[in-house]
Amino acid sequence: MKVAVGADHDGFEMKQQLAKRLRDEGHEIIDFGNKVYDTNDDYPDFALPLARSMASGDVERGVLVCGSGVGASVAANKVLGIRAALCLITFLLVRVSRTMT
Repeated sequence: MKVAVGADHDGFEMKQQLAKRLRDEGHEIIDFGNKVYDTNDDYPDFALPLARSMASGDVERGVLVCGSGVGASVAANKVLGIRAALCLITFLLVRVSRTMT
């Protein structure tokens, strides 16, 4: 599966670990950044391009990681056709986000 990942500085390390794990499981990873740790970056710089890529069908799934998750999900939801969900308890919330409209 083609999976997009993106994160600001607060989620940078988790994104790196997640991307590695997904690659190890055989998924193709498209990294929307940040590519280096930068405390001056801003989540919309990564959330919007990732969401646009999902909306266009270039990737099948996307994962954004930021400090609270709120900003990234709000930014992604500004893209037509995208429904980003803030996931804290991953299994339960991913399942619910896929069944709710």
